[in-house]
Amino acid sequence: MDVDTGIDDALAIVYLLSRPDVRLAAITCTAGNVGARQVALNSLSLLELCGRDGIEVAVGAEAPLMIPLVTTEETHGPQGIGYAVLPPSVQQVSARHAADVRVEEARAPPGEITGLITGPLTNFALALRREPELPRLLKGLVIMGGSFYYPGNTTPTAEWNTAVDPHAAKEVYAAYRGLPEDRLPVVCALESTERIELRPEHLRQLGEAAGVLDPELVLPDQPEGQLSTSGNPLVVCLSDAVRFYLEFHRRYGQGYVAHMHDAFAACVAAGRTPFETRLATVDVETDSPLLAGTTVADFRGLWRLPPNARIVAGNDPAQCLHELISSVGTLARSLDVR
Repeated sequence: MDVDTGIDDALAIVYLLSRPDVRLAAITCTAGNVGARQVALNSLSLLELCGRDGIEVAVGAEAPLMIPLVTTEETHGPQGIGYAVLPPSVQQVSARHAADVRVEEARAPPGEITGLITGPLTNFALALRREPELPRLLKGLVIMGGSFYYPGNTTPTAEWNTAVDPHAAKEVYAAYRGLPEDRLPVVCALESTERIELRPEHLRQLGEAAGVLDPELVLPDQPEGQLSTSGNPLVVCLSDAVRFYLEFHRRYGQGYVAHMHDAFAACVAAGRTPFETRLATVDVETDSPLLAGTTVADFRGLWRLPPNARIVAGNDPAQCLHELISSVGTLARSLDVR
């Protein structure tokens, strides 16, 4: 998986670690929510917290391909993980570049790795430049990004991951044009991911699933920044991270909810949540100052170009949230209690 960890990336990572049927081959890190080095530290610390070692964490692009980097600490906190304080990791960042990791993992053996990208597409674009056959080497690809005839969350028309590096996104979609339908990326755009609304009751359910005796209460009338007192370290981490995210969404008039974009994409990649898709030809605007980062989908073949994406057109938020809470809760229950 390629991440810019990130509160919702953090839940995606922990969820995949919680699945006994998933082997996480590597975590590659790109600049986005925070700088790439901080992304790597966050990812390493999550592995440490979950008691997992031996998973390579590699840093890749520290800036977009052609435009200056913009990060979003106001959304995810100064370190990208909200109010959570993560343990230091004994594991070090890999010496390999993220793009090399992605290419080499896809080659050996080909056809067995599913790629998941929950940050900007910079690392994948760089990997494509190293290995143009990458789309054929992967078993599949899931992308969290874009918004199609749906409001953006960064500009009126652009979603965050695509807006950070629209040139990379344009290269990635171009690389998939003309491939067989089963090779096309599954795109989890805002119109599907914003339906995954994590609320206070879900954090209470997480505590219950983890076997925590006292209810995990993160409530709208509590002071901002109040920290969890749970005895379970993973519940503490996720509760403190998500509280920041809840407060951010409320501050911008969206209610006391947290959109778990990346966690939905992780469930899709793991094959653990139902969804429907529509074939489309996708392109990305890179030149217009007004519309830069806008993803455009041709569903009707007006461009007379072959499709290059399968855009999620339907999902089941209640099932997805149940999957996340129950699976992560089981992992949390297995950890040592402080």
